Amino acid sequence: MTNHSDERADRVLPAVLFVCVKNGGKSQMAAGLMKHEAGAQVLVSSAGIKPGAAINALSAEVLIDLGIDISSEKPTLLTEDNMRAAGLVVVLGTEAQVPAVDGVAVEVWDTDEPSLRGIEGRDRMELVRDDIHARVRDLRDRLLPAD
Repeated sequence: MTNHSDERADRVLPAVLFVCVKNGGKSQMAAGLMKHEAGAQVLVSSAGIKPGAAINALSAEVLIDLGIDISSEKPTLLTEDNMRAAGLVVVLGTEAQVPAVDGVAVEVWDTDEPSLRGIEGRDRMELVRDDIHARVRDLRDRLLPAD
C-alpha cells in the first residue's frame, strides 16, 4: 500500500515569480490569484524591474471582490537571485524586460489592456484581473499534477 501523503511530502514544490514594471499592479494581482488558486502547493513571489512605492489601489480593490487581500504587499526589486530561486518567471505585459538567467524559464503573458479600447477605471481593472485570473488557473494546472 502506498502512502500518498508521504509522496506529496517528498515532492518539491513548484515556484513562480511574477514580474511587471512597478510590481504594484499586474504582478501583485497574479501572485495573489495564484496563492488563492494553489494555496501552499506553489511557492509564489512577485517583483518589478522598477518597483513603485505602493500597491495600486484599484488592483487591490478588485481582488477584494474575490476574497483576496494584497493591500499589505510591498513592491520588490527583481534580482537574478529571486529569478533563480523561483526557476519560472512569468512577465505580465510586454513592457518589463527581464535578463536571461541560466536555468530560469521565462514566460511572457501579453495581458489584456482594456485602456487601448477606451475602457478605464474599475471596469478596466476588472477586465485585467479576469484575464490574469484565467492565465493563473492555466498555469496552476500546468504546475500541479492531477491527483
